[in-house]
Amino acid sequence: MQIKPMLARLQSATGRDDLIEQMVLLPEPKKPFSKKPQTEKAVNLIVAYNASPNSHTALDIAFWIAHQTRLATNAQVTVQAVYVVEDNQSSQYPNILSFPEKQPSLECQISEVSKSVTLVLTQPKLQTVATPLQQADIILWQARSLAEEWQGSFKSHLRFGCIATELKKVVESETADILFLGCTSVNHPMIEALGSNFPCAVLGIPTSIDE
Repeated sequence: MQIKPMLARLQSATGRDDLIEQMVLLPEPKKPFSKKPQTEKAVNLIVAYNASPNSHTALDIAFWIAHQTRLATNAQVTVQAVYVVEDNQSSQYPNILSFPEKQPSLECQISEVSKSVTLVLTQPKLQTVATPLQQADIILWQARSLAEEWQGSFKSHLRFGCIATELKKVVESETADILFLGCTSVNHPMIEALGSNFPCAVLGIPTSIDE
């Protein structure tokens, strides 16, 4: 799936002509996923999500593009939110994925039991967030709540480990077409961490989407 038509539709809907230049942080790879059948009309959009304002914007844009793509192509479009809990609980990328409160004492319990595993989450109970797992549960529940308006196919992933590594694993396992990040610049450290050979296009958020 080519991303330029998707962004062209977004530009047309917003009356802008500079979104492609602003949003493309890493271009599409020259060689797409070989295991995705060429005849299969399915689109997978991955969003790095942590309930921050920027990640909300990234998720909203993903839903918007998904809706437009489904109407224009009749393709099956799936939006997927990914939240990564870092093993060391230290935030290297505070503008993308981070916990407001750090819980380093739980590092061993998390990394030993659930490293690099996708969990099925249920709606969290109303309570004070005491652990990273409880907080992650609430964050992904918020993403699923936003997905109700999308009324399309939606999945959520909770991963443990290095943020860039885990995002790449999800992108590869889901044969994603686009990874959305809540950042606005190619100079963000996360872009360097993902590397120039990332398996799909990476889009950020425009600096002035509402103008």
